[in-house]
Parts: sequence; structure tokens; C-alpha cells
Amino acid sequence: MGGRRGSRTQRKHFKQSRENVWKRPKTESSSDPNNPAWQPFATQNPSFDEYYKEQRIVSPEEWDAFMEMLRKPLPAAFRINATSQFCEDIRSQLANDFMKSLQAEAIEGGDLEPIKPLPWYPDNLAWQSNFSRMQLRKNQTLERFHEFLKLETEIGNISRQEAVSMVPPLFLDVRPDHFVLDVCAAPGSKTFQLLEIIYHSAKGRFLPDGMVLANDLDVQRCNLLIHQTKRMCTANLIVTNHEGQHFPGCRSHKNISNGSETTNNLEQSITQLLFDRVLCDVPCSGDGTLRKAPDIWRKWNGGMGNGLHCLQIHIAMRGLSLLKVGGRMVYSTCSMNPVENEAVVAEILRRCGGSVELVDVSNELPQLIRRPGLTKWKVRDKGVWLPSYKDARKLQRNGIVPSMFPSGKNYADLTNNNQKSENGESVNAEDVVQPDDTISSIDDLEEEVSDLPLQRCMRIVPHDQNTGAFFIAVLHKVSHLPAIPDKSSTSQGKLSTRSELYENLSDQATEEINGLEVSSVDGADEKILEVASKAEENISEMALEAADEKISEETSEVDEKISEVALEADLVDDEPAGGAPESNSSEAADKKTDSAKTGEKRKLQIQSKWKGVDPVLFFQDETIINSIKTFYGIDESFPFTGHLVTRNKDANHVKRIYYVSKSVKDVLDLNFRVGQQLKITSVGLKMFERQSSREGSSAPCSFRISSEGLPVILPYITKQILYASPADFKHLLQYKSIKFADFVDADFGQKAADLMLGCCVIVLREGK
Repeated sequence: MGGRRGSRTQRKHFKQSRENVWKRPKTESSSDPNNPAWQPFATQNPSFDEYYKEQRIVSPEEWDAFMEMLRKPLPAAFRINATSQFCEDIRSQLANDFMKSLQAEAIEGGDLEPIKPLPWYPDNLAWQSNFSRMQLRKNQTLERFHEFLKLETEIGNISRQEAVSMVPPLFLDVRPDHFVLDVCAAPGSKTFQLLEIIYHSAKGRFLPDGMVLANDLDVQRCNLLIHQTKRMCTANLIVTNHEGQHFPGCRSHKNISNGSETTNNLEQSITQLLFDRVLCDVPCSGDGTLRKAPDIWRKWNGGMGNGLHCLQIHIAMRGLSLLKVGGRMVYSTCSMNPVENEAVVAEILRRCGGSVELVDVSNELPQLIRRPGLTKWKVRDKGVWLPSYKDARKLQRNGIVPSMFPSGKNYADLTNNNQKSENGESVNAEDVVQPDDTISSIDDLEEEVSDLPLQRCMRIVPHDQNTGAFFIAVLHKVSHLPAIPDKSSTSQGKLSTRSELYENLSDQATEEINGLEVSSVDGADEKILEVASKAEENISEMALEAADEKISEETSEVDEKISEVALEADLVDDEPAGGAPESNSSEAADKKTDSAKTGEKRKLQIQSKWKGVDPVLFFQDETIINSIKTFYGIDESFPFTGHLVTRNKDANHVKRIYYVSKSVKDVLDLNFRVGQQLKITSVGLKMFERQSSREGSSAPCSFRISSEGLPVILPYITKQILYASPADFKHLLQYKSIKFADFVDADFGQKAADLMLGCCVIVLREGK
């Protein structure tokens, strides 16, 4: 009892003495310019100046103009949704209303053109205002324009997006039947743009044949991505939550069971998740966004790009492995650092050999001012400039890898390419310390120059067209990627972790699935054995003994083992129950559980019990589906079967039913066949929602049509739909309830009275 009394006393005293920091007067706000304690962000960093002057990203003559523009706030830019029915009206209002009215306003800096279409964006669909976001929010004379932007953005008719961020999707050359992967999609502005292009180029079809799969590593950013794309109201989108460098390949073995029969449906469906277009807008240091994020000035240092270089290569290589032959991938960053840009592209080209080429797109979007990519640059680490990798080796800079340099050479390879360790295993020459006297002191000063056509890359700098900075490279996949070379470390360093080796095997397996002939079987077998000995103890000896037999309890093809080991890294198990002996799912499971528990864990993994994510299930309750069809009189031509999904296993408690396009349906089918590898956070368009009101629960149909899905299904509804005059439509919007007899159009009132109890659709009738 005494303890409780003391607790109350402590709480009382604490309440009296604690300052409420959330109710400080506005004058004390740290963001108030009138407050003497407030200071704006510093817009200078000596390290930044030194680094980019040395890299020569702009000429010395234009350095001052470059820096002056970087210190100015970024103009606000936005894009009109080309698929919106109000697209032409919005474009006309901007050109004929706001351009003239804002020009007449007496605004600071009014000598500039207030708003204008971006000359390089097709059809005048993208616009830029010479006012910053802060000016739009604070300036009273811009209030009407700002409210217009907010309203149209909320509806989905326009999207606020930085001008240079709109560029990468334009170079993808997306068509309506393309499967597009956006590897690092959040916050979603480029994903929205890709969906716009697919729908706009579909020319009014029911739904495009293509789809966009948007992925991001961070769950919270995935939610932001979902919120952004929700305004599009699309059935052609899947949002997933994976590491970009380990994105699942989703390969389905058609004949993996002991029987060789396959159904016609399986033959016609996709057997692996491959894409026609891939957008790799990878994580970067972000110094190209200094104008809209001035806090980067304070944080920036020359080593930021070095730490992201390897991750960027892994993501880009994974994107290429998921790209179809003949497909196009765009690699982009909002960084100016060549270590994150040209160095990554150069390494991609070296790894892929002639199977990938860098596309010259200098003739596309001619009004977009861009600079060619660099062919020479230096690497800076801990305050020291490193012209080549041998300088890094000499100074023992372990965080620096050969691929950061223009040539990508590992100079240790010149003396010893294939060394053996004491136990006979292959050791990369890069990992063997070479004596300093083997490095020429004269050569140390030579600056490397890349012999690859990196000038085909694009650099957008701020002072050319009053934008942010961006880097873009367009890659074309000519043929299947080559097999993993035995010396994969010559450009990237030895693969020291199991996950990195799995990732590379996964890339190789993806290519072999499409008919790639392995050029170096011995090298591939060596990699298989190395991984299999750690991850699959029961199959390490089998992998070399069989060549052309199906997977069984005792034998396996070498190529199938490549795929199996690689797919294991992506949480894949395509073998049916009882079709093959169970193996351990991970090294941790080997140590902590016996074989029975491991098998149970593996089974759960196949079922894809993604923690915190609702399952995606096809909705197959015929009773509910038929009641919806009958109640709304949905035409038989509307593709219903197999296109409805839900996120609830219990059909009796399903609250929402989502509709998916055929392309998304095919991907979901594949995902089920491979054990639900994809961690899907959002899919489809919300089409029907269970009635929550008391009256709705007693209606013949317990589901109402969702406003998001209405545009898709509206042309196919024959019942529960009325066409109202403008006067009656206005009354419906004005009043919470209205009697049938009070409608202006008596015929409309009678038709409304004859409707069945439940949801109905009212369409504004054209005319007077």
C-alpha cells in the first residue's frame, strides 16, 4: 500500500514540474527565421568542393554557376496524369489561366516565367514552377495555385515529382504489354509514371496486358509506395517487400514430379518471373538532391559513395538477371559521384561481357540537356586520392575494390592469376598480399581511363535547366548472361559470405533456365560443390554423378543443382511432398534442430508465412460471386473467373475483394506454384467491399462496389444503375436523404424506388 501511495506522489510532483515541450509558443519554434537562435542550413562544404573539382564533373569555367545553382531552392515540378479523363482540361487550365494570372501577380522574382511546361517531356504533360515548395506554401498570392495543386494531387490527376526524376521511365520505352520491374520503387512517383505510360499507350483497352511489379526493402516505404500508387486505381500492380539484390526469381519446375504430365493451363502460364523492362533507381548518397534537401551539405563526405558501390552493383546485376533477352534496363541515381555511377555501369559491362550493351540514347528527348558520362575519375578514401587500385593495395585500403576504378583491374592478377591455398582450394590473387616492391612508383601517378563507351551514359547537372542532378544509363540485354567466371573476384573482391555466393548462383541459374549453355562446366561445378557442402549436405556428392535424369531421391542434374542452390537462397522449394528427401533449410537449423524439426520449418517456409503480411488468396466462393453477378447484372464478357483475390483465409469473414488483371493473375499463379516466394504487401484493385450497415447486411447482395474499382466494372453493370439529371444529381450530393417523390425527374424517382435494397450506381446524365 505504501508503495502505491509513493507512486501517486511521484506522479503528481512529476506532472507539476515537467515542461510540456509540445506547447511552446510559436515564437520559440526552431524554424522561425525571426528567432535569433534559428539559422538556415549551411550551403557549403569544403570537402564537397574539393571532391567534385577533382572529378571534373563540370569544367572549371562553369564551376561558380554550378555551385550558385546548387545553393538555390529547387523549383516545384508536377506531372499531369495522362490517363485521367480531365487531362486535357487541366492542361488547358494551366496554359490559359495560371500562366497568365501568375505572370500578372507582383511576386518576388516575377521577372521569371512563373510556370511553364518542361520542353523535353512529351505532350506538355510535365510542368515546372519557378517557385519553391516553401514559396507555394507561404506566399498568399500563390494560394489559389497551391490549392489547385493539392486538390488535383489528392484526386490523382497530377503527381508532384522532381523534374529529373521523371527522366528514367521515359528512356525505358515501355509498351502496354510489358512486364516492368521497379526494383527500388519507393516513394512511388516513378512507379506511378510507369503505370501511366502502360495505360496511356494501351489506347483505351479494358485493361493493359502488361503490369508493374514495384519492390522496396523497407516496409514503411512500401506503405508510402502503396499510398502513392493507390491514386492510380489500377489492377496491374503488385507491391513487394524484398531486398533488391536478392529479389526472387520464381522459377517453376514443370516436370519436377515423378509423372511427366502437365496440364494445358500450366503449359500456357508463365514458368519464371522475367521482365521486359527493369528500372534500377538504386540507393545512393543523394547529393544530386541538395537543392531540395539542404541538410545533405552538412552530412556529405567523400566516402559515402564508396560504401554503396558494391550494393549498387549487386542490385543492378540482379535486375539484369531478371531481364528478358532483348529487354531494356535503366540504371539511375540522384548522385553526382562517379563511383556510384560510371564505375557501377563499367563493372556491369565487364561482368556481362558482350551480353549487355550500353545504349546510345542521345537522339531521344533532344530538348533534354544532358552531359556525357565520364571515362576517368579517381577514388578518395580517408582524405587520400587513389588514381588506381594498386594505390589502394599499397596503402592497404580494405574498403576499396577494383571495380571502383575506371579500368577495373586487379593488378595482383598480373603476377598470379590462380593460386592454391594449403588445403588445395582456389584462392583469389586479390586476397594475397603482394610485396610493395612489385608496384612501380612511376605508374602510381598515372590516372586510369576506361576503354568502355561510358560517354553513352547521361549526366544531368543543375545549372543546365534549373533542375536537380541525376545520372542515367540505358542497358540493352543482347543475349543470356555468361556463366559465373571462376575468378569472379577480380573486379569485386572475394565473395566472403554465403548470401553473396547464393546471389551470384541465382543470377546464373536464372540465365540457364532460358537456355544458356554453360561455357565452363568445371568452374560451375566447383561453385556448386562449395555452396552445397555448406547449405545442402545431402546433395554435395550427387551433383557430379548425374547429368540427364530427373530429380529423385538419389540423383540430380548438374544444371538443376545450380538452380536448386540458387533458388534455395530465394526461399524456393519446388519439389512436391514426398517427391524428394527433405534437407535442412539453413546452417542455423542444422545446429539447433534435428532433421524432423528442420523439415517442419522448411514446410512452413514453403507456405510463405510472411510475418506481419496478410496472405494473398484467390477468392473462389461461388455463392458470393454469383450473388454479386446477379445483383449487379454484370455482363458475362467481364473476366471474373480467377481474377478475384482476397487477403483473408476465412471466406465467411472476407471484408474486401480485389480485382487483378490477367498479367497479375499469371504472376500470382506462378507465385503459388513456387511456394509463395514473393512477399506481397499490396496487389490488385479493391472492387467489392462488404456492407457494414444494418440495412446493407439484409440486402440480397452483401457486397457493395468500391469507388476505386467502379471505373473498371461500370461498363459491364446492367442492374442497380441509374442516370440522373444534373438537378437530381446535385440534390443527391446536397442532402443526406431525399424522398423519391421529391426528385425533379419523376421517371428517375420511380426507377430509384424500383431498385433492390443495397448498393446502386448513379451516373450523371450528359446534356441539360
